[in-house]
Amino acid sequence: MKVLIVLTSHDQLGSTEAKTGFWLEELAAPYYALKDAGAQLTLASVKGGQPPLDPKSSDPASQTDATRRFEADAEARAALATTHKLSDMSVDGFDAIFYPGGHGVMWDLPEDASSIALIECAIAAGKPVAAVCHAPGVLRHVKAPDGQPLVAGKAVTGFANSEEQAVGLTEVVPFLVEDMLKANGGHYSKADNWLAHVVTDGLLITGQNPASSEPVAHALLQKLKHSGA
Repeated sequence: MKVLIVLTSHDQLGSTEAKTGFWLEELAAPYYALKDAGAQLTLASVKGGQPPLDPKSSDPASQTDATRRFEADAEARAALATTHKLSDMSVDGFDAIFYPGGHGVMWDLPEDASSIALIECAIAAGKPVAAVCHAPGVLRHVKAPDGQPLVAGKAVTGFANSEEQAVGLTEVVPFLVEDMLKANGGHYSKADNWLAHVVTDGLLITGQNPASSEPVAHALLQKLKHSGA
């Protein structure tokens, strides 16, 4: 069971002076859920090397058992510091792809040709793709084999407009995940702000927010178990 985890390389929060990147908990919780279940994990990012961490995700208020475990795990930190360059990666040799979120995802991965191709190849090969929080944004330009948006007609979720409003970034992000999924024909659903909500439709697994990251990983594990990976 081999899973490719794909991270953002974008560190600037729009035109503000603030920094962004990936959200630590959305990497750490799935990382250990998958690893503890026996998965072999490979980390990649758009530019390769050390991806930027959203500094807010390492605040004490955002820490969890998984984030503390990750920060104390020399092997995990070494893998994060030396992520593979996404354009060098192929879906061959992997059983699934997992995209953690964080606001940085919104700027680079939705427009990244390597990411788009990777997802399209995975779906065509019958391999599941999971994305949590802002990471369903990576599906913006991904097409199904019939040329329609991949999410068209599919049950999906992702960071809600009300959650983006709650963090005060509605006017900063390049697009809203909820609006994009709906515009592309997705059947979007959500729970109340910050409550876990996971949706599985065929090979696509999406989670609404940070609370959904570990449940998304468990949903992916169930999908892999049923496929015999």
